[in-house]
Amino acid sequence: MPVYLGIDYGTKRIGLAWADELAVAFPLGVIAGVESKGCWEQLGKVVEERGVTDFVVGYPLHMDGEVGLRAKEVDSFAGELRERFGLPVYKIDERLTSLAATEALGKKANPRDGKIDATAASLILKDFLDEGNLIE
Repeated sequence: MPVYLGIDYGTKRIGLAWADELAVAFPLGVIAGVESKGCWEQLGKVVEERGVTDFVVGYPLHMDGEVGLRAKEVDSFAGELRERFGLPVYKIDERLTSLAATEALGKKANPRDGKIDATAASLILKDFLDEGNLIE
């Protein structure tokens, strides 16, 4: 039975969401971003505690569908996830998820508290679970 960890990649914060076989995505919160010390240790702890079997990472394509610098960073991050944890990594188009997360949170949206990142991760994971629009 799969246990998915949805990831909204970031250099300062990484938003996380979780789903199991019931296919309901729940925001988990945030961990330190890839530029922060302890990022991989924090991620490893979440993977172990939740029994994660698969990663779903938001892939930030440009609005015209082109791969830019940030998407190349996600490619590198996804490769590191595979190498460190030996688990499947799926990338899914995440265009406009942060905007949708901000709108969903309304007045509670604060860019610094991580709620937007975690909500964006849950939207990324929900899109994956609903449609499976993977980017190879």
